[in-house]
Amino acid sequence: MTRFHAAVLASSGVPRPYARSRPLAIEEIEAPEPSAGEALVRIKAASLCRSDLSVVNGDRAWPLPIVPGHEAAGVVEAVGPEVTAVAPGEHVALVFLARCGRCARCAEGQAHLCEAGTRANREGRLLTGGPRLRWRGRPLHHHMGLAAFAELALVAEASLVRLPPEVPFTEASLFGCAVMCGAGTVLYTAGVRPGQSVAVIGLGGVGLAAVLGAVAAGATRIVAVDPSPAKRELARALGATDTVDAAGAGVVDAIRDAAGGGVDHAVEAAGSPAAFETAFRATRRGGSTVTVGLPGAAERFALPLAQLVAEARTIKGSYIGSCVPSRDIPAFVALWRQGRLPIDRLVSGTLRLDGINEAFDRLADGAAVRQVITF
Repeated sequence: MTRFHAAVLASSGVPRPYARSRPLAIEEIEAPEPSAGEALVRIKAASLCRSDLSVVNGDRAWPLPIVPGHEAAGVVEAVGPEVTAVAPGEHVALVFLARCGRCARCAEGQAHLCEAGTRANREGRLLTGGPRLRWRGRPLHHHMGLAAFAELALVAEASLVRLPPEVPFTEASLFGCAVMCGAGTVLYTAGVRPGQSVAVIGLGGVGLAAVLGAVAAGATRIVAVDPSPAKRELARALGATDTVDAAGAGVVDAIRDAAGGGVDHAVEAAGSPAAFETAFRATRRGGSTVTVGLPGAAERFALPLAQLVAEARTIKGSYIGSCVPSRDIPAFVALWRQGRLPIDRLVSGTLRLDGINEAFDRLADGAAVRQVITF
């Protein structure tokens, strides 16, 4: 058994501020040596995402106790039998949905919908089995097959993508979630083409990565929408041509006017029905509305079906940006190396693991884009 420290969530939905209620405790936990198809990774950087917040605040139910964290990068420390994709000493990005390569979805080329990987995630275990972590003599669950808010992570080999060693770990941590979910949604799920118009509603890490994706896709009108002046200013610095205050009046009209009567593609990245309604209403006839935001499981939205038909609209959900991680993370890294995907601009700051509760307060308040825990 290997012992190391991790942020353990024993119960969710505790009241804020988290700096006072401290839902996450830094505890010593245990992991066995890697089994067949597994690797032990020393985490070097792990960033906080709103999906992690949904675990802490109880918006999404997960088996407890659990180690959250699903957006990270590190160095392979050890590998189990039959592992061929990575080797000790290599730098890797961690990916929050391991693909089995055998189910119907994988066979169709839709690795982002892998049935076995999704089932393992929902059960709080690895694709290879488990849960494999132990805390105080009892099983401890893996968030999204990673449990990355920890010094070490025992993961399935299929959860790792090799990275060039020159990619700084802080930036590298964003490739496994924010970049794929944001830029991937624009490039693959929406399929934005050069010359088209895009609105991005919600400018967290995923939304701002979507702005970067729209720039890379050659969109000529990019409308960034958020109530935060600082985030709107950052979006403009990243390439947005227009910004709209989501808390102001006439938001939909402002988006439609900026795009000359409605955008070709509206990407909802805020995770709320109100944001989705804004995105839908701002989309032109024949356009697509894509949601990558992840609201509470009980949230609902009523669709105007006649309008959907009469205007030939398309509505899509995007998971992991419809990416194939082993193909797309290297491609995104190449764009980063060329200066065309400046994801370092998304990092609000770094912190130590023991500052995680305070960091979740900042995330919940919308006061940060991507905060990165460094080890």
